[in-house]
Order: sequence, then structure tokens, then C-alpha cells
Amino acid sequence: MAKEITIHDVARLARVSSSTVSNLLNGRHDRMGSETMERVQQAIDRLGYTPNALARQLKSGYAPIIGLVVPSVANPNWGAMAHAVEETALTRGYRVHLGNSERDLDRELAYAEDMFAQGIRAIIFCSSALSMAYLRGLFDRGLRIVAFDRQTQRDDRFDIDSVGINHVLAGELATEHLLTLGHRRIGFLSGPIRTVSRMERREGYITALAGAAVKHDPRLIWEGALSSAYGDFEGAQLGRSGAREVLSVADRPTALITINDMYALGAYAGARDLGLRVPDDVSIVGFDDIALADIVDPPLTTIRQPLQAMARFAVETLIGHLEKTSSAAPAHLSVEPELIIRGSTAAPRPPL
Repeated sequence: MAKEITIHDVARLARVSSSTVSNLLNGRHDRMGSETMERVQQAIDRLGYTPNALARQLKSGYAPIIGLVVPSVANPNWGAMAHAVEETALTRGYRVHLGNSERDLDRELAYAEDMFAQGIRAIIFCSSALSMAYLRGLFDRGLRIVAFDRQTQRDDRFDIDSVGINHVLAGELATEHLLTLGHRRIGFLSGPIRTVSRMERREGYITALAGAAVKHDPRLIWEGALSSAYGDFEGAQLGRSGAREVLSVADRPTALITINDMYALGAYAGARDLGLRVPDDVSIVGFDDIALADIVDPPLTTIRQPLQAMARFAVETLIGHLEKTSSAAPAHLSVEPELIIRGSTAAPRPPL
């Protein structure tokens, strides 16, 4: 039976200490020179050493895995988020366990309980739920949580880490851009407005209208089907349906703000169904700045959030808690959204 290769064998071949090998395996590259790092990596490759995850878990008390629960990777924004989380985690010697929840809190809790049973003690949740109280039991048992896409809310009832953009400001930026172009009839397309991020973006939209002395018309706020679903999987279809409905009212809007870029792309189709052109007949603003936003015709004006920086903060915060290299106090990061102006917005056409 072949002898199992250990970290000590790698250290002996590379002529370094076992802690130096551990530093490399755990992404702590700042603690060694490039020549040492290359020598250790060559020893790992030569011996074919693979870290024993079970042994590491038994020693540390947790699996070297970050949990990630997103609404649905069918929305490219969440796919990009998952990629950013994984890239950061891998540099620190951690893997990522992904789940799609459709913002169903029962499903999220089931995912969390399964992950916890597997030794995972750190999870990023992206549902932007109104309250995180459903996770309190696992938190009390030692689960570290980062709430992504929202800040801590009063109803959470326990302190968790969080990261997100200023969603009220994001809604204001989108609306003020359209107001500056001369639009006064501005629609707002969303799935059910039962998440922190959606409520705050709508708040920003209404606030910006009020600041310009424009009274918002409730008929121009479309919240999708009255069901428990949030529309993350079928965002493009819902955007198309919402655009068709809102653009068919009397005194139709000349511009639409959508809850994300997939809704915006669907709104393009909905406008086209009605014989309208973007932006000649209707301007459209999205949220997220997914890769498709810059290549659709016309390119989409949207609100960008810095996913890479946000993902890095979430992962580093959780690892800091797990490895006890950071304060036990909850960490919070609020980042500024950025308006990206492209070809889908223009001044409204003068009345005939």
C-alpha cells in the first residue's frame, strides 16, 4: 500500500517548515518570498500532494468551504457573483458550495442546515430577505453569515455581517437621469417588491420623482404576478410582460426603470411587441450591468454595482471569522452604485 503523502513530506522536500507549506495552501502568500513559494509549489507537484480536507476539518472544526445561496444563476448577475466569490475563495484555499433558492426562505434554511451538517460554518445569502430571523437558530450554533445585497435590518434580531450598494441612491440615480433628459412619465418594473433591495430602489425612484415635483402614478409601478415567486428565473419574460402592460396604459410612460438587467432586456421585447423603439419611443434603464448590457442593441443604460469588491469583502470577512484573524464584531460595507449611460436612454420625443 502506497504511503500517504503529508504536508511534512512536502516541507522536507522544499526545505521549509510545515507552517510555510500551510501558508501557501491557505493563500497566505504575503508571508513568503516568490522563490520560496515556487519551491514549495514544485514540491507539491512532484509529490502529487493533495490536502486532506477531512483531516483539516477535524483539526479546525470546520470544512474549508464557503456556502453561497443565490436567488438563481439563470440571472447572469448571480452567475457573475458566484464566479467572483469562488475566485476569491480559491486564493485562500477554500471551495464554494452553491445553492439556488428562488428566494424561498424554507429552501434557504434547508440548504443552510445541509451545509452546516457537512461542516460548513460560513455562508453568503443573497436573497435580500426582509428579515434574516429564520437563520437565528443556526447562527446561535456557530454559523457565520454575510447578508449580500442588503444592510442589516431591525427585524433581523441578531448581528450579522452585510454588504450591499446603497439601493435608495441607486433608484434615485436611475430616476434623476431620466428626469434630466426631460422624462416625466416614468414606469418602474419589478417582481414582487418584498425584498430589502427592491423596496429601497422603489423608495429612491419615488423620492427622485418627488424632488422634481412629479407625482408618481401607481399604475406605472408593475410588481409582476401576485405569487410567492420573485421572478429571478424568468426575469426576461416578466420584463416583457410588464413593459407591454405599463406601456399600454393611457398617457403611457416615456421611460421605464427595471429592477435588473434581465427585466430590462425583456422590456426591450415588450416595447417591440407594441411597435415601439428604444430609445426613440421609450427609454429603458436596468440594474446590475451584466455582460449582455453592453452588447445588446441599443446598449443598455444601467446601474453598476462592484461585484468583485463586494464578493471579496464577503469572503474575506467570513474567513476572518473562521480563522479568528479579525474582530468578532459584525462587519458592514455599503458601496456606492454607479450610473452607466449608454444608448437605451434619450430625451422623450416631443408630442405631435
